[in-house]
Amino acid sequence: MRKTLTLIAATATSILLVPVAQAKPLGILENVATTTAIEVDGMAEAAWDAAPVLSVVLDQTPYKPNNGYEGITKTTMTVRSMHDDKNVYFFLEWDDPTESLNRYPWMKQSDGSWKQLANKDDTGHDNTYYEDKMSILWNIDVKAFDKKGCGAACHMAKGGKQKGRDDKAPGRKYTKPGTTLDMWHWKGVRTNPNAQIDDQFIDDNTDPEKNKGWGRHGDHKTGGGYKDNIADGKPAFVQADLAADATVIFESQKMPFSSDMDEIKRIPGIVTSAFSGSRGDIAAKGVWKDGKWYLEISRPLVTSGEKADVQDVQFNDLKKTYSFGLSIFDNSQINHVYHNGVLNMVFK
Repeated sequence: MRKTLTLIAATATSILLVPVAQAKPLGILENVATTTAIEVDGMAEAAWDAAPVLSVVLDQTPYKPNNGYEGITKTTMTVRSMHDDKNVYFFLEWDDPTESLNRYPWMKQSDGSWKQLANKDDTGHDNTYYEDKMSILWNIDVKAFDKKGCGAACHMAKGGKQKGRDDKAPGRKYTKPGTTLDMWHWKGVRTNPNAQIDDQFIDDNTDPEKNKGWGRHGDHKTGGGYKDNIADGKPAFVQADLAADATVIFESQKMPFSSDMDEIKRIPGIVTSAFSGSRGDIAAKGVWKDGKWYLEISRPLVTSGEKADVQDVQFNDLKKTYSFGLSIFDNSQINHVYHNGVLNMVFK
């Protein structure tokens, strides 16, 4: 099967903040049928040449971090989509001059101690020692999304408060009562090594005591996931034959950290394994090359996991229009580049 890294000019979008009323869709993604077996590896099969290209400009950011954010403030993303009788596929490309995978690494100091690198801004979030990410937000039953796009779920703090609570975060995600959105969150460090997207959803919760992420949750999982590699102020685990530029410790290969490991100078800040259950529904692989990310995605047209009817968009009607939004995070925890308005996908 011929594989190519197509260099189509990209136009990027986002899924986050600043509601903007808009009657017409920003763009339409035409999803075409294919009979070709798609290998999800971040490389475009020749079959992708038949898929129409939607280009979206991402040129909005929600806030200005006070710790010297040097990430992208404008880029272009291209999106193509296909489907067969079981799965829906996406191929996304966007310009990013740096591959950023240095998420909270542990560095050995001259006195033999270990320090975890971080540089958080006044909201408590990092954009120096983090990772590249991408999000797609799909509407399930939020009426305002069809006009506002992602802004229907993203709410900016006012005067340092959110829903009457003191809150340092510049914005929070939640929906109106009884409604949900499906959130696909690709993470360059935490999920890409496992060839997955973190399958999440947004509901109407506004009580941080019930969920610290407010309306944002992970789908139901039966195993796997990621966690910080820390115990008592030191790395918790290392890995045999750890490469100097390793981005993660794999759960299946981890071994206890010992402070006498003199030959190791850097240890990743994340331990990871593949999700099982509904949270692992989405296969994805990102490849960075020559200043661009190439991301290939596959998910069943219809999912059947626990609470799939309220947590996942279901592509069970190929005559229906599906609204969505896009965003990218350039080595940033919450600051991102996004588009105003809404995008629509139609099956052809």
